[in-house]
Amino acid sequence: MLRGLYLSTERVTISSVRRLPLRGADLVLVAMQALWKREGISNNTLMVVECEGGLEPERLRRALERFLDVCPWPAARLRRPFPWGALHWAAGERAALRTPPVRRRRLESSEAIQAELEAELNAPIDPRRESPVRFAILDGPSDSAGPQSALVVTWFHPLMDPRGAQNLLTHLAHLDETDGRASGPDAGSTFATEPDPRPLKERGRLGRSSQRHMRTLVPEPPVSPGTGLTSPGRVRFEHVGFVGDEHGLDGARSTRDICWRLALVGRTMAELWRRRGLPDVPFLVPVSVDLRPKGEPGAMFGNVLAFHFARFKPSETADVDGLARRLRSQMTDALRGGQIDANAVAMEFLKYRPLSLMLRDLPGTARRETFSFNCADLGDFPPALEKLFGRRVVNAYHAPSVLPRPGIGVFFNRCGIRSNLVVSWVEGAVGVEEVARIIDTIREGMQWQPAR
Repeated sequence: MLRGLYLSTERVTISSVRRLPLRGADLVLVAMQALWKREGISNNTLMVVECEGGLEPERLRRALERFLDVCPWPAARLRRPFPWGALHWAAGERAALRTPPVRRRRLESSEAIQAELEAELNAPIDPRRESPVRFAILDGPSDSAGPQSALVVTWFHPLMDPRGAQNLLTHLAHLDETDGRASGPDAGSTFATEPDPRPLKERGRLGRSSQRHMRTLVPEPPVSPGTGLTSPGRVRFEHVGFVGDEHGLDGARSTRDICWRLALVGRTMAELWRRRGLPDVPFLVPVSVDLRPKGEPGAMFGNVLAFHFARFKPSETADVDGLARRLRSQMTDALRGGQIDANAVAMEFLKYRPLSLMLRDLPGTARRETFSFNCADLGDFPPALEKLFGRRVVNAYHAPSVLPRPGIGVFFNRCGIRSNLVVSWVEGAVGVEEVARIIDTIREGMQWQPAR
């Protein structure tokens, strides 16, 4: 793991271009979006940070300028040198780099803010021609506590994962607080990870074992709410904040456990399956595993993830506790058997394949079927971001876009005492009433109360 402000890049001295190769998980995201390249589907992710008081755009712009002095990747472009070359982020000399855009809008209602956020989610970023990340400050109506602002960070998903976006924002906030001195509590974070040091022979063996495992996941393509959808609409999302004890229900179980939450979401999806008359085909759900060392900030750029693929039938979801135990056993077996490590290694080998072949080992991708639904717990918003550009943070959440198939994703995170639930969906795959029912069912299962 690299330390401090060292840039893990390959420098090309002839053209003075710095290169950052895409990680394996980044390549998967690019390839999955390519399944829908004619539909104008966004590959964006939002991070929304709600603050007490008005944010000043100039402070953010100055912090970005200072950040580019030490790291070029927010201003890089996606490149492929030859038709058969490896995709990578490329950045020139500092004088040629342009600060990512920062805009400001004043909106008079929560409905207008939601419409603006959804428009931001659906405005695709073309990383070959523009910055892969952009910023907006949305000033909302004042309430009893005074004026409120939201900082919205929108990025091309293969640039970084949500944890990386939090690391980036923490670093920008530190540059703002220290007037540009790049040291302090966040100096242990890195910009990019080092390549896997293991020999090619060992990595090849792991990659082949992952390939064999992927081919045995399910005997037939998964079914999703988006199955059969040929003309998808825009991506929508609904965010709801709750409060409640997450350490256990009646002292019996932890509701923070991802396997328990996945089992609960699976039960809500099974109800949707029954209403739709969908077959009892096993759910296939990717569960992301953060590869950063525990207790360390880890890398900002690149999706530092491997995946475990949970499998269970809709008909097996009635007993949430029992299903959670089975899902936990699945994940434990995958860890002990080295499947998650092998998955991370196998994804890195995708750089040797054309986009059209990257996903062929996933069941159903020939018909653009990927997973049954998405589900993730994005964890706690970092305590280092209690204040942002001089303003107290009151809440923060992420809203990832989803592909037309599966067409829906359910995402959790926590900021302070508030638990956030985000349901992201594609119009045509899921309806507003169905989303409301999913949110209600999850709230009841978690025994949460609406946040005031």
